[in-house]
Amino acid sequence: MSQDAAPQPAPASTDLVQVVRHASGVVELVLNRPEAMNAVSTAMAAALTENASGVAADVSVRAVVVSSSHPKAFCVGADLKERNTLTDDELRAQRPGNRTAYRSVLDLPVPVIAAVDGYALGGGCEIALSCDLIVASPGATFALPEVSVGVIPGGGGTQLLTRRVGWSRAADLIFTARRVGGEEALGLGVVDRVVDDPRAAALELAGRIAAHSPVGVRNAKAAMRGGMDVSLAEGLDIEDARWHDTAFSADRAEGVAAFAEKRTPSWPGLSGR
Repeated sequence: MSQDAAPQPAPASTDLVQVVRHASGVVELVLNRPEAMNAVSTAMAAALTENASGVAADVSVRAVVVSSSHPKAFCVGADLKERNTLTDDELRAQRPGNRTAYRSVLDLPVPVIAAVDGYALGGGCEIALSCDLIVASPGATFALPEVSVGVIPGGGGTQLLTRRVGWSRAADLIFTARRVGGEEALGLGVVDRVVDDPRAAALELAGRIAAHSPVGVRNAKAAMRGGMDVSLAEGLDIEDARWHDTAFSADRAEGVAAFAEKRTPSWPGLSGR
């Protein structure tokens, strides 16, 4: 896998979030507004939505890494300079696009890994929380500081952090607006791994995921996400439906054949269904 692959050509409107394609179906979404430490402006939110939606529609994609082009910041959250110029009506009009941007990451159908080095504050922390796994450096800094500036987390933070770490730990971080480093974030369960080079580690992890059945991985994620907020009985029914989708796919036939023949599977994926 090439970690230095050149970004794919993209329209000017999407340059703020670049798409980099690696081997084996791994795609990297690179937050790319370095002059503002990737602060989420209206234009950047639109770029995130457009590129994430394009990735979601691509059946060849097997795993996604969300990273940053800035060496000291993943994303520092909302563009407060832009927001300070907005009237109340303009802020209301901006809101749906911002919500869609964060949901575009959360709703990706394949596993998504955030590679966080430096600041992940406010909306930046929420982009990371919208991913399935978070790999961070010891020097990463996480915070949801919104109550300190008169708002609340609005990119999913109150819901995603609580689901990830539990009520009391989420309450501690959200109510105090305090910052935590990589190691403390790991101890709290905010992040899943702490390594010196989170981007390289995230790409390696994505590569391992991409080596498995694309149909199986997508259906496993769908079953896990779909069963999170329902009863156990309903969750088991969701799992059963996804099991059927996978068990009678070309991937299952190839997986069994490859195991019997002691070879590496050549997955048909969604194109073989």
